[in-house]
Formats: sequence, C-alpha cells, structure tokens
Amino acid sequence: MFHFDTPTVPVSDDDLIAALPGFSGRHVDADGIQLHVVTGGEGPPLVLLPSWPMTWWEYRKVLPSLAQHFRVLAVDLRGMGASAKPAQGYDKKTMATDLAWLLSAFEIDAAHIVGNDIGAMVAYSFAANFGARTRSLTMLDTPHPFAVFKVLPLMPEPGVFDVSNTSRSLHPWWFAFNQVPGLPEALFAGRFGFMQNWTIDYLSHDLHAVSDHDRAVFTAAYDDDASVRASLEWFRAFDQDIKDAATYAPLTMPVTGLGGIGFDFLAMFLQAAAPGAKITRLEKTGHWIPSEQPDALVAHLRALITA
Repeated sequence: MFHFDTPTVPVSDDDLIAALPGFSGRHVDADGIQLHVVTGGEGPPLVLLPSWPMTWWEYRKVLPSLAQHFRVLAVDLRGMGASAKPAQGYDKKTMATDLAWLLSAFEIDAAHIVGNDIGAMVAYSFAANFGARTRSLTMLDTPHPFAVFKVLPLMPEPGVFDVSNTSRSLHPWWFAFNQVPGLPEALFAGRFGFMQNWTIDYLSHDLHAVSDHDRAVFTAAYDDDASVRASLEWFRAFDQDIKDAATYAPLTMPVTGLGGIGFDFLAMFLQAAAPGAKITRLEKTGHWIPSEQPDALVAHLRALITA
C-alpha cells in the first residue's frame, strides 16, 4: 500500500526558489547541454546531485543551512527537471563531464561533490574522471553501477516490499525493468506519479519525510514523455557504466559513504573503489537521506571544511 496525493501547490522552479531566501536559479551551457542549477551562499563550492525520481528540490531541507557555510550548487542532471533532455549521453561518465563544464562556467576549479541515487553515480564518476577537481566525494546510499549489478537476484525475499517493516532489505527490481525497451514509457505515460510514490514509500524509513508537496513537485517534473524517456536512459546506460567503472583507479581524495536501506550495497562498492573511504550507516533512515536525516547530512558536510 502506498499513498498518492496530488495537492494543488506551487511546483514551478520559480516558486520553489522564491521560498529559499538567498538562492537563485539559472541555466548554464555545458558544452551545448543546458543544465539548470540553483545556487546560493558563500564559501567552498559544494555541488549537490539529486536522485531518480526527484530533482534539485530533494535538497530543500539542507539548502538554507548549507548556504551558511558553502557556495551551494544544486544541479538538475542531464535529463532531469528543467535541464536538457537530449537523445543520448546518459552514461555517468558523460554526465560527469557535463558537471565539469558546469563548474568551469562558474569559474570553479574544484568542489565538494555530493550525490544520492543517480546523483551518487554521477558524483563517483566525476571523482574518478576529474580527481583534481574533486575536493571530496560524498555518496548517499547508492553505489556507481558495478559488476554486482549483473548478479542481483531476480526473486525477492518474502516481505521485502512490506513498507511497515523498517528493517526490510533492498530489492531494486526497477534497475532491470527500466531498461526494457518501450514498455516503461507506455506504462508510465500520464501515470509516472504512481511509480514515484511507490518508490519513495518503499525506500523510506519515515513515509512522511518526503511530503505530499514534495511529491507533487517531483511528479510535475516528470509529467511528460521526454522526462520519462530521459529518466529511463539513466538506467539503460548501466552496462556502459559498469564497463567504465572497471577501468577506474581507486579514489584517493576524501570519500564518505552515508547509507540507510542501501548501506550494504554502497559499502561493498566503496571498499574496492575507495579503500580509504569512511562508510557510515545512519540510523532511522531509508534511501532519502536529505529528507530523512537532513541534520546528519549537514553536520557531515560542515565537517568537510575543518577536515
């Protein structure tokens, strides 16, 4: 059982940004790809990369606090929200290159990079390909695609989809489903909000941490064929992402993994990809760390300044 409400609330980027004093939005040309970014604050540059099926608004709870210590850039990735949705380029290495162009547009040499879900995959790829431009890497609950993706079990454990069981394990069946040609587009057309809300509930510890307003924002952002198609391309690029990951050297910059429901999956990846990484399991959180544990995330990121 999951809830699906569509309240009549402001969902446009202009309205959302207006509710965040000191922040502004703009589009940046990243080698011909227009990326939407919300910026605010002063200090060391900090880049926030969101999840599927969300947008930059995923970080709404932490933006005001972070802006007191950082120059914050919350980015809609290629294919997300108000950013461009080209026909190709959804492998994480290309999306990381988008980010390098974006930093150059802001005249930023290096930044702290943070990502959740698809954003964590792009964040890792950026660190692996642009190490000199990565002050630190923080991955939230999600690894980059790696060889283990190829051997995930088909059948779930009993009770794995019971959202009342807060100790349930993770079974990401949509990794494969979203790669089926054509079928997800047909099923999701005009109904993507059902998939979003099921996923948000399934991956939550606190079912109310992502509010009905937030859900309406995210549903509106994916409520057209181009947005649905682009979001599926992130998954359809996993095979190339796995091949790319096999060529990357272990990371040497400061790396942190913060995990909830995906902790074991993330830890398995980072133990090989970044042997010196600090990996922490957060209590009472699912997948949506910026929503479920905003204070813990802000505390971790503030500590990067002194570190």
